[in-house]
Amino acid sequence: MGEIFDINAVFSAIPRLLEVLPVSLQITVISMIVGLVFALLFAIIRMRRIPVLSQLVTLFISFIRGTPIIVQLYLTYNGIPLLLKFINQQYGTDYNINAIPAMIFVLVTFAFNEAAYNSETIRAALQSVNKGQIEAAESLGMTYLQVLRRVIVPQALVVAIPPLGNALIGLLKGTSLAFVAGVIEMTAKGKIISGSNFRFFEVYLALAIIYWVMTILIEQLLRFLEKRFSIPDSAAGAMNRGWFSWGRREI
Repeated sequence: MGEIFDINAVFSAIPRLLEVLPVSLQITVISMIVGLVFALLFAIIRMRRIPVLSQLVTLFISFIRGTPIIVQLYLTYNGIPLLLKFINQQYGTDYNINAIPAMIFVLVTFAFNEAAYNSETIRAALQSVNKGQIEAAESLGMTYLQVLRRVIVPQALVVAIPPLGNALIGLLKGTSLAFVAGVIEMTAKGKIISGSNFRFFEVYLALAIIYWVMTILIEQLLRFLEKRFSIPDSAAGAMNRGWFSWGRREI
């Protein structure tokens, strides 16, 4: 068994894999934040049914949800250089296509993928807010942006945390595809290590353990956030009466 399976190879691979953990976390965090900003924008465009933009966003979401993310990575990896080449030819610029960092392709792909998927989650969460509260806030003279920031988003966040948490976990695991664009994250590092010592099973087992532990930590963080932002019954009753609160802020 010692020759077939080497437990020491598992433990020796973990520190080497953790060396590139910041890369995986960087992709996860930046893609999630940028994706959430665009997801909120997409959700508002669709809810307010802005002409042309609403149709374009719907088409974009349908395309992203209907294609594998690895194909989207390939499209981004080959599409952005083509776009820059076109700009150079049309406007006489001299953008260096070869100087584009590989991380850019990954972040663009994952951010827009998250935006497409999370926009539906955010749209559903925004629509769950009582319309009476929105009308009450507007009757006080608030603009739509003020209503969005002070009334809708705080309450929608409570509804959206669980599904967005699942999306975050999926995104972390999805970063294992970043090697397609040449980014050395944990999976790519695992390929390099296993290629050097031929302990493929042991290295990938170490990789699985790291992803598992990271997922457990994220789940614990989500439980904390759910408790932190949960709305007690008394507050829910106040909401039904037209008053609402989030954290220490009251409106």
